Amino acid sequence: MDKMTQLLKLLENTDTIELNEFRMDFEELELNIMPAIQQVVQTAQRQAQQAEIVREAILAEEFKPPIHDYPGEVAEVQLGAGTRKPVFLGGQKTLYRFEEPQPNPPVVTFDVFDIPMPGLPRPIREHFEDVMEHPGDWAKKAVKDFGANMVTIHLIGTGPKVMDKTPQQAAADIEEVLQAVDVPLVIGGSGDPQKDPVVLEAAAAAAEDERCLLASANLDLDYRKVAKAAVDYNHAVLSWAITDINMQKTLNKYLMKEGLTQKDIVMDPTTCALGYGIEFSIDVITRTRLAALKGDSDLQMPMSSGTTNAWGSREAWMKKDEWGPTDYRGPIWEIVTGLTMMLCGVDIFMMLHPQSVKMLREIGETFTKEYMTSEVPDISNWVTQLE
Repeated sequence: MDKMTQLLKLLENTDTIELNEFRMDFEELELNIMPAIQQVVQTAQRQAQQAEIVREAILAEEFKPPIHDYPGEVAEVQLGAGTRKPVFLGGQKTLYRFEEPQPNPPVVTFDVFDIPMPGLPRPIREHFEDVMEHPGDWAKKAVKDFGANMVTIHLIGTGPKVMDKTPQQAAADIEEVLQAVDVPLVIGGSGDPQKDPVVLEAAAAAAEDERCLLASANLDLDYRKVAKAAVDYNHAVLSWAITDINMQKTLNKYLMKEGLTQKDIVMDPTTCALGYGIEFSIDVITRTRLAALKGDSDLQMPMSSGTTNAWGSREAWMKKDEWGPTDYRGPIWEIVTGLTMMLCGVDIFMMLHPQSVKMLREIGETFTKEYMTSEVPDISNWVTQLE
């Protein structure tokens, strides 16, 4: 006899009374649990009503963000003097704009170079191909056509492995840029620790009393020579540390021992690009600014961001169809990197793409008190503005 037949036999012998008893047991069980279910439903309804009352009370209450009263403040640094239109950095007494509008808006400085920059991404190069042979023309186009607040002239041609230009040639390039534009300058070297201090010294002399920012002093080169050049010729110094707040404090102390003050130093804690360690920069920059506001005199200086580091990210420049056009990706990568740093407290941004510069400058202008009474710019089509 197969299993199905056995099952049918069992069913034939099943007492209907037992089934009826089972049905009665189930009905009794249902009667017993109904009050519990009704109680649960009633409790849920009461909680929903209470939640609605709370929600309406919250909506009726005016939102008040947390406001902190900090004992310290950031020093104000002036860049630009003599024949330059001055720009002011720092001066904050709070971390966030909602705590108190900033006295000075964040500033954008446009990167230009003393020689045609090798490896410059196409979305940038196509804007400057006609002026790349002359740093003065390059700087003029950055200011006149693209509205840069400042210009950073990178003297990369002085690098021993590049063109090995002399300090005197570097000074001549600085003079050319000074004649071309009237905005403040950031003067950078080639990155060679042996030659940069000598080059910056010559450049500082050529731009005497124009109040430039010498970029940069760090613990791996002769920072004393850079500091002395700034003191002798009336300039400020970019104090560069690599995402290390203790290194930054040490370097600032050393520079102030050489005669510089808080009003002569701008810090560069290093900007890691979006997707390439930006969280480290967020941490260090925010901690640095909070330390300044809490009263740490060794960190009470404005901060700079090398936002151009965003172009080192492969997503910014690599040609890959599924990633979309680089005409958008590159500027967006630079804008988001810069905006992130701005929200952490950065005061000055070194950037490359014209639309990135324009966008970040417009956003920076909203950080001041005057923005509250001025016409709000429409940036809803900010992506298509990159075309």
